[in-house]
Amino acid sequence: MEETTIGCQHRKRDIEDTLKNFQELLRVDLRLESRTVKIHCRNVKCFLKKIGKRPSEVSKLDVRSYLHERINQKSRSTVNNDLKSLKRFFRDFLDRPEVVNSFRFPQSPFRSKTILSRNDLKRAYQTIESDLGKALFLFFASSGLRRSEVLGLTFDEVDFKKRMVMPKHEGSTKHSYISFYNGETEKAFKTIDLDGDRLFKISDRQFRKIWKTASKQTGLTISPQKLREWFCCEMGNLGVSDRYIDAFCGRTPKSVLARHYTDYNPERLKRIYDDANLKVLI
Repeated sequence: MEETTIGCQHRKRDIEDTLKNFQELLRVDLRLESRTVKIHCRNVKCFLKKIGKRPSEVSKLDVRSYLHERINQKSRSTVNNDLKSLKRFFRDFLDRPEVVNSFRFPQSPFRSKTILSRNDLKRAYQTIESDLGKALFLFFASSGLRRSEVLGLTFDEVDFKKRMVMPKHEGSTKHSYISFYNGETEKAFKTIDLDGDRLFKISDRQFRKIWKTASKQTGLTISPQKLREWFCCEMGNLGVSDRYIDAFCGRTPKSVLARHYTDYNPERLKRIYDDANLKVLI
């Protein structure tokens, strides 16, 4: 009994040490964002706990058994995230690609998106009680930025005179060029306290309440991602080229024209944004 207990303790310590080293690979070598690093480490830890083996003892059959169980219990996106983490761990960290190489990600079927209308945005906006919440809503809708980018914005990443936003990223998987916010958002900024380290000082609970309340009262799905989708669609309707919309949203240029023959000068991007004259509520 004592030997078994000691063996379990040693295995647990080995796994903890391995996960620390894995974390460093993700953070330093692969330059992934903190949130992504945490997710990968959490997923691998859950896997190793479930399997009950040291990483060096894990086989392809163990991975198959684990994923089979997860497929029956979890969503497609959750299982895909599990597989991403396991590939990072066995292929990139342990140099054991044979354990995970045979597993593929399923192709997602095309699903047309339902984009919110301006009327939907007006209804959602009217459910927000706080000035800070209203400013956040308008900022998301008029900039097209991601949740993490907006909530992480510091004052040195915003040029208030030009209404220009220059988000920074820790990792290498997300990209940002330059985006902007419109006149409606500029007016909303005058109603809130812009002081401190972050542009938007809001707790996670308050942040989640904004979207939960708006969704409940409108009967629609209201979220920062939905506002990002609306921004892309509306800018397209206003005649903005896809490659510039991608630039505002921080997506990697896809075509040769966008990658090598497009001017992403800040002044040009500002002129394109201003000429579109994007309105959220009017």
